[in-house]
Amino acid sequence: MDDDILIDCGTGVGDLEYGQLKRIDHIFITHAHLDHIAMIPLLIDSVGEARGVPVTVYGSAETIRILRSHIFNWLIWPDFSAIPDRHRPFLRFQVIKVGETVRLARGAVTVMPAHHTVPAVAYCLDSGDGQLVYSGDTAYCPELIAAINRTPHLRHLIVETAFPNEQQGLALASRHLCPAMLGAMLDEITVTPEVHISHLKPGVDDRIMDQLSSYRGPLRPRRLMHGQELTF
Repeated sequence: MDDDILIDCGTGVGDLEYGQLKRIDHIFITHAHLDHIAMIPLLIDSVGEARGVPVTVYGSAETIRILRSHIFNWLIWPDFSAIPDRHRPFLRFQVIKVGETVRLARGAVTVMPAHHTVPAVAYCLDSGDGQLVYSGDTAYCPELIAAINRTPHLRHLIVETAFPNEQQGLALASRHLCPAMLGAMLDEITVTPEVHISHLKPGVDDRIMDQLSSYRGPLRPRRLMHGQELTF
């Protein structure tokens, strides 16, 4: 895949240099929680004037509605879909649905289901040679498992595990995963990707990974590291 795509736009985007930010043409948002959208306003503000085409933000209808109503509303942040004018904006929104595929210059992104406290999706990135699935924030989701099993060339699965097992009640209430719940999910996956764990809560991240180390299924979860590059 190209370096003009972001999947979600949290604070980690602040690690990118200006030239890297300016190359971003497409931002695919899983859901509207702040840790997944926080840097969109600042990114557009930083590079919008220097680009010849708008940055396209993709998301479900509800996610786009939330961004328009609560972020780009002239109160929290300017509406960059109307700056400098609606015919030549710095930002454009595109609603996408589960099952839809967006074809890009090199590769494609397909929307998968997820289950969270707000409308949420996962994404499958397809380079033409291999595939990567990013779960975003999700609880146990049979529909996502089925979609993963229909991804025959899946090389990498990035999946969240936000809470340790002793906080399973909190994981259920907030529709996140804990190691036991992830284990149940992995038991049902019939393809054989490398599994990378994201969204580890600070302070309990080592505890979560220790608990995941006891999983005895064929897939071996490992921590997704800062700066790690995955090829597919």
